[in-house]
Amino acid sequence: MVHTTRTSASSSSSSSHPLPPPHRRFRTLPPPSSISCYVLLVLFFSASLFLFSHNKIAEVDQNPFFLPRKHASVLEEQLWGSPYGYGYHACVKPTSKYSAPQGWDHYLTVRSNGGLNQMRTGIADMVAVARLLNATLVIPQLDKRSFWQDSSTFADIFDEPHFIKTLQGDVRIVRELPKELESAPRGRKHFTSWSGASYYEETARLWKDYQIIHVPKSDSRLANNDLPLDIQRLRCRALYQALRFSAPIETLGKKLVERLRSRGRYIALHLRYEKDMLSFTGCTYGLSDLEAEELRVMRENTNHWKLKHINSAEQRNEGNCPLTPKEVGIFLRALGYPPSTWIYIAAGEIYGGDTYISHLRSRFPNLVTKEKLATKEELEEFIGHASQTAALDYIISVESDAFVPSYTGNMARAVEGHRRFLGHRKTISPDRKGLVELFDLIERGELEEGPKLSSHVTEMHQFRQGAPRKRYGSLPGSKGRDRLRTEESFYENPLPECICLTGKNSGKH
Repeated sequence: MVHTTRTSASSSSSSSHPLPPPHRRFRTLPPPSSISCYVLLVLFFSASLFLFSHNKIAEVDQNPFFLPRKHASVLEEQLWGSPYGYGYHACVKPTSKYSAPQGWDHYLTVRSNGGLNQMRTGIADMVAVARLLNATLVIPQLDKRSFWQDSSTFADIFDEPHFIKTLQGDVRIVRELPKELESAPRGRKHFTSWSGASYYEETARLWKDYQIIHVPKSDSRLANNDLPLDIQRLRCRALYQALRFSAPIETLGKKLVERLRSRGRYIALHLRYEKDMLSFTGCTYGLSDLEAEELRVMRENTNHWKLKHINSAEQRNEGNCPLTPKEVGIFLRALGYPPSTWIYIAAGEIYGGDTYISHLRSRFPNLVTKEKLATKEELEEFIGHASQTAALDYIISVESDAFVPSYTGNMARAVEGHRRFLGHRKTISPDRKGLVELFDLIERGELEEGPKLSSHVTEMHQFRQGAPRKRYGSLPGSKGRDRLRTEESFYENPLPECICLTGKNSGKH
């Protein structure tokens, strides 16, 4: 529709008052002395307006995030508002074709590998695999040999009775093998990564020779796509409903969230600037030669890390490195978050300690960790159990007003997927490759922190804030099993199987 300017008398602000007679509509010129006064007034007003405008421009230059008061509510919505949901909501109920479990005279034992979130998604996969194999799942053993050397058991981290009860209509789950089967022979099976339902239907032939199958690795045992709808929804029920954290973790996690919210809105920053991640990725930008060498030696001595020789500069230019604390500070300020913003750092020990964290703190003084939010007494029972403290970070991240991961790791993917499932809560995914180009311009003095940088960063991330979208497929040009590896993780974005549209577009499920 084209809007035209209305010039009729009825559109005038004085339309409620009759116009004066024609002979009174035109005024005679004032005397010369009045003209001089009038000119002086105009000049004074113009000069004042110039000075006011100049001061405001200077204020913007000094603080690129200055906005007039009338735009404050708009800025608040941009910074903290969740993406528009378009009517999408969680949907995990089984379809009408889903039947109750039967049989279950075969047993699946599992050792879950990796850190907390790798184990969580792996356990959810194993629940679905047990369903496909028509097997009873024995409560998984957790990884005690990973980087964190955590001795926690399943019941230490998860609410075991709740896990068993929640899934009783899907899979039979027991705490341990029956005594008569403890010494029975077991078929040890390394399930192929990203396998479909047909693969497990063929694997079921192992039951002819064994009553127990042991799985030494649980992560990524199921494909992201092309699985039956009911299997996909079972994975979501297992991860988002059944795998509730144990009571001590849940209780403290909620307390810490309440303490943060009492201070205002907060960002949960998953700052993956930790020793193991920097060593694994070979990212040494900004580090000293001694630190870079320490990371190289660690990578060389870690047997299960296959890639040993890494070009750090190439890694960074391709966006394959975690953002540094300084880069995160520049990024968040460019998005418009003020220095007073509360930021919760969800991470383990930051490499280099305060040497590098200080660059972030100089821009955002209100940095907090669980060690600052909780008392020593509250954290005492979690000391030495990295997976349990990671669970606290997970709870605080899921409940945050905005979640920002500095790297796309297991926790970042898991938290993003959970926040999508809970209503597409604001999750800002940094475009690391694009940001590195801007950071390098700043370092060379070709760009400054200010309105121009803010404009670039804001535009770059307007569609990277967690709005509903269908899960990405494989990367162009990828072939064979590598194609499956490049697909977006099911747990990073469970749409469309576990997130549906309301109303007439919601389908039959």
